[in-house]
Amino acid sequence: MNRDSDAEARRNPAGPGPGANGPVDDLTRPIPRVGPGGPSRVPVEERGTVPHRAAPPPGWHAAETQPIPAVLPAPGLDQAAELAEEQTRVLRPAGGAPGGGGKSLLRASGSMAIATLISRITGFGWKVMLALVIGFGVQNDSFTVANNLPNSVFELLIGGVLTSVIVPVLVRAQKSDADGGEAYIQRLLSLSIVLLVVGTALAVVAAPVLVWLYVRDGGAASPELATAFAYLLLPQILFYGISALMSAILQAKQIFSPPAWAPVVNNLVVIATICAYYALPGELTVNPVRMTDSHLLVLGIGVTLGVVAQAFIQVPALRRTGFRLRWRWGWDSRLNEFGGLALWMLAYVGVSQIGLMVMSGVGTRAVVWSMYNYVWMLLQLPYGVIGFSVMTAILPRMSGAAADHDYPKVVSDLSLGNRLSTVTLLPISGVMSALGLPLALALFSVGKSSGDADQIGVALAVSAFGVLPYAITMMQMRVFYALKDARTPTLIMVVMTIAKIAMALPCGLIEDPEMVLYALVFINSFSFVIGWLVGEIWLRHRLGRLEGRVFLATFGKTLLASVLGGLGTWGVVLGVDALIPGPAGSGTGWSQLVAGSVIGFALTFGLMMLLRVRELEPAIGRLTALLRRR
Repeated sequence: MNRDSDAEARRNPAGPGPGANGPVDDLTRPIPRVGPGGPSRVPVEERGTVPHRAAPPPGWHAAETQPIPAVLPAPGLDQAAELAEEQTRVLRPAGGAPGGGGKSLLRASGSMAIATLISRITGFGWKVMLALVIGFGVQNDSFTVANNLPNSVFELLIGGVLTSVIVPVLVRAQKSDADGGEAYIQRLLSLSIVLLVVGTALAVVAAPVLVWLYVRDGGAASPELATAFAYLLLPQILFYGISALMSAILQAKQIFSPPAWAPVVNNLVVIATICAYYALPGELTVNPVRMTDSHLLVLGIGVTLGVVAQAFIQVPALRRTGFRLRWRWGWDSRLNEFGGLALWMLAYVGVSQIGLMVMSGVGTRAVVWSMYNYVWMLLQLPYGVIGFSVMTAILPRMSGAAADHDYPKVVSDLSLGNRLSTVTLLPISGVMSALGLPLALALFSVGKSSGDADQIGVALAVSAFGVLPYAITMMQMRVFYALKDARTPTLIMVVMTIAKIAMALPCGLIEDPEMVLYALVFINSFSFVIGWLVGEIWLRHRLGRLEGRVFLATFGKTLLASVLGGLGTWGVVLGVDALIPGPAGSGTGWSQLVAGSVIGFALTFGLMMLLRVRELEPAIGRLTALLRRR
C-alpha cells in the first residue's frame, strides 16, 4: 500500500513583484514589514551571514527559498480595515521580483502536485484494478490487513519520526554545520538502517501475532490468508525506511521532485503485478491457504518489489546533490534531542495504531474493511494533490523560521497554508458529497466489485466533510514539529483516538454490514474535526493570535459557495439519472460524474469569485499566465 498519510504528502502565493516589499533571498533573513511610514528595510549587515547552499542539479524542481512577505497593519487601523489589509496579504498573481525573482511557493507546490496527482491516480488505479479482479470479499480484506502491516510497523519503528520530525532537524544541521550536516546525516542513516533491518526481521517472525492484533475471531475474515500475505509483504518495512530517509534528506535540501515521483514507480510496478495476477489461471484459494499458491506469490512479491523500486529510484538523485552514501558510526550529541522527539513521535504512532486496531477489528468482522480503506483512499486523493503539496513545500520554510524564533513568520505560513487548503479542498468536499454514488458507480460497477458499488458511494458521501479537517490537522501537527515539540501532537492524537474508540466500539454491535461501514467512515472523518479544534486551542496557547479572523472570513465564504455548489451538483445528478433509462450503471455514473463535476465546480468557484475570496487570485493569475504562454 502506497504510504500517503499517512501516507503520505506538498499553491502559489506568489513571490513579491514590482512594487512589493522586495525579495528576501533566504529563510534566515528578516521579513520586511509595512507600517505607517511605508516599507522598512533591514540593513544587509544586520541580517547575518547567509549560509551557502549548493544549487540543485538542472532539471530538478527545487522550491524557492524566498519567503512570503508579511504585511502588518499599521497602528490605529480599525477592525474592518485591518481585516481587509490581512485578507489581501501575499495574494498577488505569480511573478518574480524585478530582475529575476523566481518560483513562488504555489509554483513549487504546483510542480509537486502534478507528481502527487499522478501518484494518487496510479495508486488508486491499482486498488481499483485489484477490486475488479478479486472483489471486496475475504481475499481483499485479508490482503488489505496484511498490506497495512508494513506501514504500521514502519511507523512504530521510525516512520512517524522520518516523515514529521526529521526534516526540521536536518534543516538545522545544514544551517549550523560546516559540512552542511553531511556527517550528522550519515550517522543518522547508519543507525536508522540498522534499526530497520532488525525491526523488519522481528516483524516477519511475529507475523501471526501482528495479524491477530488487527483481525478479530468470530468474523468472516481469514487470519490464515492475511498471515500468508504478511510473510511476503512485511519485508517492505526496510524499503519504506530507505525511501523515507532519502525523501527526508532531499526535502531538507529543498529538492522535492524525486521523492514526489518515486511512488509513481511503485504504483506502476504494482499495476504490472496485478496484470500478471489476472493472467494466471484459477483463483486465489482461501481454504486451504497454501504458501505455494501462484496467485499469493505473484501478488505478495510483486507489491513488495514496488516498494523496493520506490526506495532505490531516489538514490541517483541523492548522489547528484554531492551527498556521499557511507557508513558512519559514533554518537552525535544532537541525536539526544532527536531521540527525545522520536520517543514522543513513537508514542503518537502507537496511540494512533490502537485506534486503527479497534477500527480494523470492527471492519474485518463485518467484512467491510477493504471498502473502508477504498473510501479513505478516495478522500485522501484531493488532500494528497493539494494539502500535502502545500504542507511539504512550506515545511522547510516553517522550520527555518522556527529555528530563527521568527514566530510571526510561522503563524503567517500556517495561516496561508490553511487558507489555500480551504479554498481548494472545501469545494471538493461539497462536490464529492453529491457525487459519491456516481463516482462509485463509475469505478466499481463492473467486475467482481459491482455488487458493492452503492455502499462505497454512500460511504463516500457520508464522510466527504473530513477532507479539509484532515488537511488542517496535519498542517497543525507539522507546526508543532517545526517548533521541536513532539509532545503536543501526541496528546492531540490521544484525544482523537479516545473519541474514535468510544464511537467505534458500539459499531461492533451493529448487525448490518452496510451500517457498520457508514459509521466507521463517518467516525474517521469526525475524528479530524476534533483534532482540528484541539490543535487550534493548543497553537493559540503556544503562538498567540493565529490570524483567526482572516481564516474565518475565507472559510465562511468558501463554505457558503461549497454548499450551494454541492446542491447544484446534486441537481445535475438527478437530472442525468432522469434522462438515462434503466438501472444506473457505469455509463450513468460516468455521465453524472463528468456533468456534475463541471457544473458543480464552475458554480462553486464562480460564487467564490462573486464573494471576493481573495485567495483565489494567485491560482487565477497562474492559470492566466499559463494560457498566455500557450
